Amino acid sequence: MITLCGFGVSNYYNKLKLILLEKQIPFEERVVYPWERDSFLQASPLGKIPFIETEYGGLSESQVVLEYLEECYPAIPLYPAGAYERAKCRELIQHLELNAEWVARRLYKECFFGGTVSDETKREAHERLTVGLTAAGRLAKFSPYIFGATFTAADCVAYVHFTMIRLASSAIYSEDMLARHLPLAVDYMAFMDERPHIRTMMAERAAAMTAFVAQNVPYDG
Repeated sequence: MITLCGFGVSNYYNKLKLILLEKQIPFEERVVYPWERDSFLQASPLGKIPFIETEYGGLSESQVVLEYLEECYPAIPLYPAGAYERAKCRELIQHLELNAEWVARRLYKECFFGGTVSDETKREAHERLTVGLTAAGRLAKFSPYIFGATFTAADCVAYVHFTMIRLASSAIYSEDMLARHLPLAVDYMAFMDERPHIRTMMAERAAAMTAFVAQNVPYDG
C-alpha cells in the first residue's frame, strides 16, 4: 500500500494525489507538516514534502515519485506510448515546474503565509514568469487536454500549478498572468474543474487549508 505523506494545501502533494487517483492506485494519506521534518528525514532526506512510503521504504521528490508510480502501476498509463511523445510530455512538465511554478513560488510567502516579498523579487518574478508561461505555451496543445487528445501526467501537473500561479499573480500583481500569457488555459481550467478526481482533490484541499490555518504556525513555504 502506498502512503502519501504531506498536507493537501501543497500543489506538489496534490499533483501526486491526482496521479494516484487517476491511475486508480490504492493509497492512504498521512498528514505531515514541514515543521515536523525532523521526524521524517529517513524518508525525505531534505525534509521536503510530499513523499511516499512504500513497502520498500520512503521516496521523495514529486517527479521521481510520479515516474515510480508510472513504472510500477502500468495498467492506466499517464504518459504517451511512443518514446518521443513521452519525452515531449516530460519536457512540458519540466517547463511548467521549473520555469513557471518555481518562479511563482517566490511570491507565496506574501501571498499565502503572511510574510513580505521585496519589490525587486516581485519585478524579477513577473519577468521570469512571463517568459516561463510563454515557453510552456509553445508546448501546450489544449486539445482538449494540455498535451493533446488524452489525459496525461502533464494535466495533473498543470492543473495544480496553474491554480497556484493564478492565485499568486492575482494577489501580488492584481493580474491573472495565466490568462494573460496562456489565454487558452482559462477554458482548459474550466474544463478540468469538472473532472471528478479534480473536484474531489479540490474539496479536500479546502478542508486541508482549514486544518492548516488552525495550526497557527508561521510557515513561509
